[in-house]
Amino acid sequence: MQTVRRSVLSLATAGKEFTRSVAINSAAVVTNDESNLKSWKEIPGPSSLPIIGQLLHFLPRGSLHENFVTSVLYDQYGPIVKIGFFGSPSIVLLFDAEASAQVLRSENLMPIRTTFQSLDYFRHNYYRQRGAAPNEPTGLVSDHGDVWKKFRSTVNPIMLKPKTIKLYANSLMEVAEDMVKRVSNTMTGTLYLLAKNPDKQKKLREEIISDRQKRPYLKACIKESMRMMPVVPGNLRVATKEYNIFGYKILKGTHVIFMHQALSNMDKHFPEPEKYIPERWITEKTDPLFHRNAHPFAWNPFGFGMRMCIGRRIAELEIETFLAKVIENFEVEWFGPPLQTRPSSLNYTVGPYNFIFKDVKK
Repeated sequence: MQTVRRSVLSLATAGKEFTRSVAINSAAVVTNDESNLKSWKEIPGPSSLPIIGQLLHFLPRGSLHENFVTSVLYDQYGPIVKIGFFGSPSIVLLFDAEASAQVLRSENLMPIRTTFQSLDYFRHNYYRQRGAAPNEPTGLVSDHGDVWKKFRSTVNPIMLKPKTIKLYANSLMEVAEDMVKRVSNTMTGTLYLLAKNPDKQKKLREEIISDRQKRPYLKACIKESMRMMPVVPGNLRVATKEYNIFGYKILKGTHVIFMHQALSNMDKHFPEPEKYIPERWITEKTDPLFHRNAHPFAWNPFGFGMRMCIGRRIAELEIETFLAKVIENFEVEWFGPPLQTRPSSLNYTVGPYNFIFKDVKK
């Protein structure tokens, strides 16, 4: 008999109907027979070929080329999908908010998130060659374990406090006044959605011109754009223990990607997901559109827990400052075909950027 510490998670599927049996808290599970768990090979996913695996589907003209971050895989295979090809680690995609919550909350205090192997190799070897100590941090992205924990614990109190970040608001305002040489994907996406929804843009401009200290509608506009067009299609963790998810045995070391882009565009979490409705973030609780009716892990653009994006507060302040300056001074319009995005490890907006900026009459 073996005692295993893990999340009590059993999510079963029956055809296209997904039923849940979830214990809310983690607990010690005593098990002496795991023969009823399905193996890795039994996890649904695209067809695979010898040696190259599923690579064929992701090549140009393949069925999943620039499509894997959407709900296409969910529609075909359900809430858990395996992907992989030659040279890649074992990868599981989760299209279920509750399963994502259980796994993320069950990870230890030093969760593992992989990075680009070339970056990892360069940083560790370059710094060592320059005489750096073995326990000297190389960066939050490339470090893990005790070195990462010590570094993260040092910068967290500063980087994640809104009051601290606001000290740099004037410097960011100077950047916004001079515009920017490289507009981020979030800014581009938000401007596009506001241009396509002039009534929302007008409402936002009225709030900005009113010179309110708090700007709830501005924040709501940004949140809604990040729901529809997030920069990151999903959050990744390397499983630090074994899991039983939907009756499948997920081994320690498996790469698990929580597909929050697909989740945040599902009708069961956000009604009318294809529509740009900033009001859902500030409306009354009785409104069916109220965002808290969604599962809390259905919208998770900055990650969760100790590996949450360290630059979140700075990014939010940058976007708010830039958008407020643009919308206050310009009416933004869009002509031509819809804005396209190209999914990868990040979602990249693809030009041409058919914006028209007209001076606001004052």
